Amino acid sequence: MTLGRYIKSIAILSFTTVAISCSGDMATVSYDEYEPAFRNPMKGFREFFSPGIDRVRDEYPYPYGTMIKEYMQWNMIEDSPEDGVDKIIAYSDHRWKGVEDINMKVIPRVYLVWVEPWHGGRPKDPNNPDDLNGWHWPQGIDPEKGPYKQIPNSVGAYVEEKDKNTQITGGYFDPDFPERVTKLVEKLGEAWDNDPRVAYVEMGIVGEWGEHHDPDLSTYWPPHDEPEHVAGRTWVPGLEKVLGDAFSKAFKNKKVMVRYAYEFKDYEFGIYWDSWSQPEERGRGYDEMMKLGDRWKTQPIGGEITWNWGSLAKFRSFEEVVADDATRDYVIEEIRNLHCNHLGGITWADFNDPEFQKNAAILQKAMGYRFVIGEFSYTKNVRKGGNMQISFDVVNTGSSPFYYDWPVEVALLDEETHEPVWKTTLRTPKISQWMPGDKWSIEEQKYTVPAPVNTISEKVTIDGNVADGRYILAISILDPAGMQPSIRFANENYFEGGYHPVGYVGIGNVKTDGTEIPENMFFDIQSDHTLHYTLER
Repeated sequence: MTLGRYIKSIAILSFTTVAISCSGDMATVSYDEYEPAFRNPMKGFREFFSPGIDRVRDEYPYPYGTMIKEYMQWNMIEDSPEDGVDKIIAYSDHRWKGVEDINMKVIPRVYLVWVEPWHGGRPKDPNNPDDLNGWHWPQGIDPEKGPYKQIPNSVGAYVEEKDKNTQITGGYFDPDFPERVTKLVEKLGEAWDNDPRVAYVEMGIVGEWGEHHDPDLSTYWPPHDEPEHVAGRTWVPGLEKVLGDAFSKAFKNKKVMVRYAYEFKDYEFGIYWDSWSQPEERGRGYDEMMKLGDRWKTQPIGGEITWNWGSLAKFRSFEEVVADDATRDYVIEEIRNLHCNHLGGITWADFNDPEFQKNAAILQKAMGYRFVIGEFSYTKNVRKGGNMQISFDVVNTGSSPFYYDWPVEVALLDEETHEPVWKTTLRTPKISQWMPGDKWSIEEQKYTVPAPVNTISEKVTIDGNVADGRYILAISILDPAGMQPSIRFANENYFEGGYHPVGYVGIGNVKTDGTEIPENMFFDIQSDHTLHYTLER
């Protein structure tokens, strides 16, 4: 997927209600919450494009898109066992080109089979090397051979009575597969564990689309096509531990997600549930995920709303799914109770539809984190080389934390250009600990366990080489890849480029009494398409 830089024209809006109070040399500022939904890194709606087939549209990225699901064919990133990490990196660069320029992150999932032939799958298009269809077995692993046959005029499969104990040979059941997959995952860790383009890693590999079914990794749940499990056909004995150990060892920085909550009990992985809000999957998905307790506090919970099967098949589009009041409320309930970080299913949605924009905004605000600053106090006049005391409160009104500890920066901005003349990162904030509330009440439409107030208080030293003058104190959360502002607070006081202005500060011989920043200087958060990060090796 090739993505170009996408920047909209500047849009400056006027907002209301700002409270300023001063006591001695301290100023306390309280700005309103920014009410609309908006784009923020690694949360909310997640997109997917089939490479070489789907056109990346002119308005890309979507109003809320910050992540792209990328299905990575095994034989494209490693075909021969002798292929090195450089091949994984090269193919990643090809598929993810330009994502850093538009502040997008990738969720890669390696897989081997798109849809099995006995489920109606078709082979890979020979004219499109990136095509996702078909089998993608690497050299040295023979494709599967088994007794499954497709049910006529159906996507289902069956096994004849005479073959009820016949196993599958090759593929996941190849005796060399455990060693081969372990070595692949080790290479994936070398390639992706420190790649700033990667948000989370979905384990994938086994089953159609890498969804850990057909075959399964355990016998905890009945198989899809048969009433009972058959070892060596419907499930792969021992492979769950092989994969769990390999991914735990390979990924120390990136969060790893698996398909089903009832598997990998001995590991701390996140979950990608690819059938959100399907009543048919309530027991297998939602109920099992609820049993994980506080797993969501450290591991992302996400997936997609697949509306082309089950009870959601009555809808013809994602727009129709969220336009239905009962279904939308059902989705919100699951998002809040499972502390959902992100959801896919929107790739072909029409964001120019006003009704869909409204419904999509409701889901975007619920998913992931949403940091709101309450009050911000600071020293309003500072001598050259002197100290500034700052203190502020943050509440997470979303459903999940942000899963990495990105740095929080305070800066002095030039009054006219809004460029930083001095900046420093704070020592104490761990933004991964800014938790949302818990135990959602459907009747009250709120968490009955409120989100905690996080108070940050620090003293910072202003460099002595900052010239006397009046500056704007601002706060931002940086992407470590380039140390550029990235995460935005849900507050109205915002400048283009990722900074939230707090108030005026006098440095040296220039004093300031009025700290309030005029509201007409603020920029609309959702209209800012300038944010980006840096890919460095």
